[in-house]
Amino acid sequence: MQMQKFKSDELALDFLRVAEAAAIESARTMGKGDKEYSDHVAVEAMRKVMDSVPMRGRIVIGEGERDEAPMLFIGEELGGRDYDESVRDTFPEIDIAVDPLEGTNLCALGAANAIAVLAAAERGGLLNAPDIYMDKIVVGPSCKGSVDIDAPPGENLKAIAKSLRRDVDDLTVIVLDRPRHSDLIRSVREAGSRVRLISDGDLSAGISAAVAGTNIHALMGIGGAPEGVLTAAAMKCLNGEIQAKLVYDPERLGVDRDKVPPKEEVMERLKSMGITDPEKIYSTDDLAPGKRIIFAASGVTDGALLKGVRFFGEGNRTNSVVMTTDSRNIRFVDTVHVGGGPNAVIRF
Repeated sequence: MQMQKFKSDELALDFLRVAEAAAIESARTMGKGDKEYSDHVAVEAMRKVMDSVPMRGRIVIGEGERDEAPMLFIGEELGGRDYDESVRDTFPEIDIAVDPLEGTNLCALGAANAIAVLAAAERGGLLNAPDIYMDKIVVGPSCKGSVDIDAPPGENLKAIAKSLRRDVDDLTVIVLDRPRHSDLIRSVREAGSRVRLISDGDLSAGISAAVAGTNIHALMGIGGAPEGVLTAAAMKCLNGEIQAKLVYDPERLGVDRDKVPPKEEVMERLKSMGITDPEKIYSTDDLAPGKRIIFAASGVTDGALLKGVRFFGEGNRTNSVVMTTDSRNIRFVDTVHVGGGPNAVIRF
């Protein structure tokens, strides 16, 4: 039988189920103070449902290498669990990036903006990014093409303000609250813009910067490289833009040299992943070059874009977003998951 083509619209709801499952299980641990356990249950739930999706999937961004992570490790193949091998061989080949629980600290503390998230694309459609840091700037559709990650923050803020036809002092920039960002924060404030500091979760913050009405106009600063790829997948669906550069210098990260791997080790790691220019400026298309992309996220705790999981006696309710590049649809999905048998009372 002939191999099927990957059609993102046809698999979008399957990947929505995956994100919902991870969100529900991690939300059960919300506020219990054990971030490792919260992440563990999210990973297990995501893997179980993902393995049922009719695809030949490969994890390109996951929980680590095989020896570090028992499930959803980079290179793990899954999908089509309930189908005969002959049928499975016809399923489309898909690369998948996952963050089963973005904001493990947020979930453990019961704080806002924890989400379960994943992206999928045709084989080769997502950069296999190393698990190191990445300097990023994220803007929405109106500002696409106007910013430069190498430019001073003040210049980028002027360009953003011009694109949005507003003053610089009307802008709000999201930045991770880290010592390494002290100069960035000072520059944004000196330019006249407001800063919203967040403790964790720059992926959901980046999405907020690309959606009108959130009162967030840009994300700036250093965060995880894997989250940068997931953000890029969302930007492809939202018509936003991310620019990024890998960061491995301890001084820029604001940490002691013995807290990060030696530069030679990092360079070897990058080379093994096909990255030959560590100084490269990555565009949205570099990070997520796929033509057919699915992005799905479910709220674990309440946030700016998504509500967290709500539990009631006979089930639970999730709030999610699923986007595809095929149809250009962005669906906000409110789902009541009914349990408790045929006499369950449905709550809205």
